[in-house]
Amino acid sequence: MTKEQILKTYFGYDMFREGQEELIDSILKGRDTLGIMPTGSGKSLCYQIPALMFSGITIVVSPLISLMKDQVNALNQAGIHAAYLNSSLTNTQYAKALEYARQGRYKIIYVAPERLDTPDFLDFAVHTDISMLSVDEVHCVSHWGQDFRPSYLKIIDFIEALPNRPVISAFTATATREVREDVICILGLKQPKVVLTGFDRENLYYAVKKPKDKYGELLSYIRSKKEEVGIIYCATRKEVEEVCEKLKAEGLSVTRYHAGLDDTERRTNQDNFTYDEARIMVATNAFGMGIDKSNVRYVIHYNMPKNIESYYQEAGRAGRDGLPAECILLYAAKDVVTNEYFINNNREVELDSETVELIRERDYERLKKMTFYCFTTDCLRSYILRYFGETGTVYCGNCSNCLTQFEEMDVTELSIQIIKCIQEVNQRFGKVMIAEILHGVDNVKIRQRDFNHLSSFGKASGESIVRIRKVIDWLIMIGILTSTNEEYAVLRLNENTTKVMTGKEKVILKLPRHEEKAESAKIKKDKKNLSGIDYELFELLRSHRLETAREERVPPYIIFSDKTLIDMCMKYPNNKREMLRVNGVGEMKYERYGEGFLCIIDEYLLKYPEKRTTKTVNHSNTAEYRSNEIDDSISDEKRSKLKMPFALDKTKKPEFQTGLSIAEYVELLNGIRLERTKKLLTKPLTKWLLYHGYLEELETPHGGTTRLAGDKGMAAGIIREKRISEKGNEYYINRYEVSAQKMLYERLEEILMWYDDHKKDL
Repeated sequence: MTKEQILKTYFGYDMFREGQEELIDSILKGRDTLGIMPTGSGKSLCYQIPALMFSGITIVVSPLISLMKDQVNALNQAGIHAAYLNSSLTNTQYAKALEYARQGRYKIIYVAPERLDTPDFLDFAVHTDISMLSVDEVHCVSHWGQDFRPSYLKIIDFIEALPNRPVISAFTATATREVREDVICILGLKQPKVVLTGFDRENLYYAVKKPKDKYGELLSYIRSKKEEVGIIYCATRKEVEEVCEKLKAEGLSVTRYHAGLDDTERRTNQDNFTYDEARIMVATNAFGMGIDKSNVRYVIHYNMPKNIESYYQEAGRAGRDGLPAECILLYAAKDVVTNEYFINNNREVELDSETVELIRERDYERLKKMTFYCFTTDCLRSYILRYFGETGTVYCGNCSNCLTQFEEMDVTELSIQIIKCIQEVNQRFGKVMIAEILHGVDNVKIRQRDFNHLSSFGKASGESIVRIRKVIDWLIMIGILTSTNEEYAVLRLNENTTKVMTGKEKVILKLPRHEEKAESAKIKKDKKNLSGIDYELFELLRSHRLETAREERVPPYIIFSDKTLIDMCMKYPNNKREMLRVNGVGEMKYERYGEGFLCIIDEYLLKYPEKRTTKTVNHSNTAEYRSNEIDDSISDEKRSKLKMPFALDKTKKPEFQTGLSIAEYVELLNGIRLERTKKLLTKPLTKWLLYHGYLEELETPHGGTTRLAGDKGMAAGIIREKRISEKGNEYYINRYEVSAQKMLYERLEEILMWYDDHKKDL
């Protein structure tokens, strides 16, 4: 298959997104490749599609178990054989997976970096045709990345241990110029193709708020979004516990995640969030990379993160489906103190003292830029883009600053008083003390130092302490003052200070005039972005998706994303050909789920027949609909020639039940057959499943054979169930989940025709 055919058949998309085709073509030419693409832009397809086209296997190095499980789950759902090797597997499971890998059953294998230098994995790797090694979240290899992991340094040793060097591809969403250079050097990429598609996520709304009551602000916001899925990031485990308990007491669907929980609870809580059993996740940054949930509608930072990279990645968990989502940061001054503590005390990696100090200085500089983000009155989106080296627009129209009216205030005189006060105390104190001196606070610490006799004391008594501190923050941000990186940061003067003191430069502070304007404008924008959607049908499809997901024990977004459901609501497909035109529906997904969603849409249109005439399917771009000639049924001519011994009564629907044996399933179908036809037997279904690789014929310990579900069958919903005989011997039988039953039901005519053609040979 071509890359375009793979894109449509397995992933359901008609066209590549920006950068994807360029990266794929580079990899297919055998060139080392580095891709920097924002979260939700489809990085994984850039290595998954070449993996299916290469002759050998692809190894994907991934940092988190949850990320691997989500990716492998999605690939198996799409009909692609993939596996993961990490610490979540038992020794038996790991050995079995490695044995299957040696047999060539998998095209893509995800592996934790810690596994690369283990003897059993190395033995497998050196005797296997590895076409590509792909490194996900590659910023982890750099000391200057926000998530440096020493285990990533094993990758280059692993590459050098292979008899033949594979193509190396690497991907991340967050990499400054320094990190990109580090990645190329450490991984030894040879003249790599570097593709940077940009960091902008237009669907995300950014906002910074400084509420007096953080929890009150949080609760008010969540109540307004009670039907939506969201993540709340807290800086500490203690705050996670407090916020989670308070929200639970309010009756909200919430769970928690942090490194202090045991593995079982973390896994359970993450699964509850992933499967929509809990709508809100309260977590530390331990809940970060690898969260592949597409329908997160908001991410709230209850505390300011320590750098822009972390904020961009964590906020980027919102809106991965491309629909509007909100990223809100609730700032308080103590957040800076908390992050300074982490910088000074949370160095987990053993490094030499010189490197530690250099990294600490970098961390302080990044914290300063993160703090500036919380105070800038410029476009927030533009601030983030400039940080990563891009040029942003002055006005994005989708952040709190752009949607707020500001008034300019000349604070030059107050700034001069601040500078004089800093001079009087010999540049030995921070902004809290300076603000209290200028305001004229008469307290013990002021009197003990005799600061109440300074000429600066009370010089700005007409200004609030909050306003004075805000001006100090502004002076730091625009470079007039410097704040040290010590445990107790002090204010220092610099070469720019004299520009203000000599009158060469005025200080203009922008303050919001009407904060409520941002919220109302944003709401209008959201409505505009989501206009034209049939919400009643959307809720029906979403309910069906959730029911199907629970039956198959997979996350709802693995079946279809919200974006795909919305496209169904826009196009009202009523057959296979039209369903394959829906964004995100490919051949494999249609075979498994398409018929069920078509039934929902068909029943809905029976209720509202007038909507059949208002379809908005766009036929103008023929390239987008390459599949419009796909035949979605057996031709009448072919059917007329076929002597079908068995036929279903189409006016009746089978009542699928979980965990049926093949005999029970056939009995269910016979219950809705046309009376004039013969009963269905298990043989045609079993032979078809065996021939097409859903079942495998295996030897039993006693010299006999048995037919059990293989990887393809298990991915389709056929489960191996262990039994114990009367003599105490173990044996297995196949149980068919609802997804497998639906697949056989939808392909029944095809199966019977195939059996009619092949039964002489079988």
